[in-house]
Amino acid sequence: MRFNKLIGVLALVLAMAWSGVAYAQSLSGNDRILTAPSKTESPTFKPGNCWTLAYPLGAHIPAEMDTLTYNYQRLSIPSMVSDAYASEGNLGSPGINMIFFDRKRRTDFFFRDAIDAWAPSRDKQKFYNVYIPMTLLSYNFGGGRETRTDRLQATFAGNVNRRLGIGAMMDYIYGKGSYANQAAKEFNFGFNTYYRGDRYEMQAYYYHFNHRNKENGGITDDLYILDPAQLQGGVSSITSTSIPTRLSQAQNRVNGDRLYMSHALKLGFWREEQVNDTLTRQIYVPVTRFIYSLDYSSGTHIFKNGSAAEGESFWDHRYMNGFGTYDRTHYYSLENSLGIEMIEGFNKWVPFGLAAYASFETQHFRLPTDYDYGWQEVLDEPEGDTSAAPILDSWPEGVGMLRKGSRNILRIGGRLTGTTHPLFTYDADVRFGLSGDAVGDIDITAEAGSRFRMLGDTVHIKAKGFFHNNSQPWLIKHYLSNHFAWDNSGFGKTRDFRIGGELLIPWTRTTLSAGVENIQNFVYFNAGGLPTQKSGNIQIFSAAVDQRVAAGIWNWDNRITYQATSDNVAIPLPALTVYSNMYLKFTAFKVLHAQIGIDCDYYTRYRGLNYQPALMAFTANDDNPVGNFFFCNVYATAKLYKVRFYVLYSHANQGLFSKNAFSLPHYPVNPAKLQFGLSIDFAN
Repeated sequence: MRFNKLIGVLALVLAMAWSGVAYAQSLSGNDRILTAPSKTESPTFKPGNCWTLAYPLGAHIPAEMDTLTYNYQRLSIPSMVSDAYASEGNLGSPGINMIFFDRKRRTDFFFRDAIDAWAPSRDKQKFYNVYIPMTLLSYNFGGGRETRTDRLQATFAGNVNRRLGIGAMMDYIYGKGSYANQAAKEFNFGFNTYYRGDRYEMQAYYYHFNHRNKENGGITDDLYILDPAQLQGGVSSITSTSIPTRLSQAQNRVNGDRLYMSHALKLGFWREEQVNDTLTRQIYVPVTRFIYSLDYSSGTHIFKNGSAAEGESFWDHRYMNGFGTYDRTHYYSLENSLGIEMIEGFNKWVPFGLAAYASFETQHFRLPTDYDYGWQEVLDEPEGDTSAAPILDSWPEGVGMLRKGSRNILRIGGRLTGTTHPLFTYDADVRFGLSGDAVGDIDITAEAGSRFRMLGDTVHIKAKGFFHNNSQPWLIKHYLSNHFAWDNSGFGKTRDFRIGGELLIPWTRTTLSAGVENIQNFVYFNAGGLPTQKSGNIQIFSAAVDQRVAAGIWNWDNRITYQATSDNVAIPLPALTVYSNMYLKFTAFKVLHAQIGIDCDYYTRYRGLNYQPALMAFTANDDNPVGNFFFCNVYATAKLYKVRFYVLYSHANQGLFSKNAFSLPHYPVNPAKLQFGLSIDFAN
């Protein structure tokens, strides 16, 4: 079955690649016939551009093209998703960013948050405007037969003409894991299109994600990593896959879809533009844009455990079934938005864009029920005498039997932008909730940037911040399952204020950033796995410096982040995080661009977070600190024409400085592993 699926995935990727090559040959051939370049014209194609979207109206945000150049090999190292990333360790497994200012906010369907590094999202969705079609195909693999990891990715983008573009993506991850009962699998795909006409614009995308991972609950004893001889009668060596784990028959599955589309009608006037001394042309200048957008998303989470004995020792409560667990939670949301925008730049006296919008969102939730358990063979009661059947716990006092729920939210908002001024840009968005428990919700985000000349170069400075006053997601207020149940209808709104800035000094290749945040009524999962609202305020301070040094072919890049939190139970953070990358970068034989080096992650010891498999959530840690270890990789990566490849030996320093290498309590980081990667750009 797995072989057939892999063949299907390969066929899809090859079809995308072949279509890109064939279309490129056809398009480039037509261009040669119609517009042969003159002696003064450049014979090369421009690389094009890409963008993401601002919601809900779909305004464009410039983004970088996916070139897979610098540090391509980092994509294969789970612990290097960020400079401080806490995870189960396997490629595609749940994790959380411990750089707080880089961490995303909790979503309405929090089960998906733990796999955000691997799953598609609307913030990652890119649209490409390319002069020739491109297909980026990437394959990364490594490990032995029992610990193998594979990742196959493909991105296609092409333009039918200068107004109409299409795209597609695919991402397949399969990792057996370096430890027992840790396998993870993920398959994502999506499509997008856009049309940019004088009077009408449209952009749309759809993506689907399907994630599965086994849950081992962590290893049974940390001494298997720290000093295995104590547990093995003096034998100090042990294979990572033979270390016993707390769970062996548990697994999580999260899947979902998202469909977004926006349509805009532009009203304006015709203006005459001078082409040269003798020729003029008429161009359409849009003044006002009327916008409609639709945003649909859905998600399903299933947690399954087939071992009653392991479940009894791992969880404190069993509310629905004593022989095992099958918790199924479903969610979907539909949001419709209408907006009107005065377009920036239609007149020199109007150097800004201004938009107003209203949106209506409906959310629906379905919690686990007894019916879900009734037809699961894995949870069938044993035949014969059932007198020893596990006794179920009573539901917690005050928890209702609510199995379904919904929210209807009406919001209004506005957006002010200024992006055309050469020295100063700004972007501000404000949104208010007007119905249901969202009455009084406020979301304000703002960003401003400037640049100026100094010492013969351009200095960039940026300020940004936000203020949120939001009610809690429905699932944080209401939830029932086999091991957890809560009713937090009394939770108040969380108020969150952050302000920060960034300074780029080009002649020293230095980037400085700092920020401070105050959170009131913060909600987190306590050590028992239940949502808890912290009364009072929590302050977080963060400062970072990114310094790059180069001398000839020698390069040394360093990023140092300092964080301080006033509550290390609700928001534990490593005080100091360091990423350092020393490498040689050179060109051989005029065509081979190579990078050879070693990079390391390090963060100081801190309280850390526990991981709760039944919720796919990270919870407060009683007293089991993690950190204070180096994770180093030796690599060589090169690019030859349109082919890029690497050889990587990850965690090359295993056991050299410290064996206490856990990113989560009882979840050790991956041992040393040899990995390879190959990327091909099929653009012609």
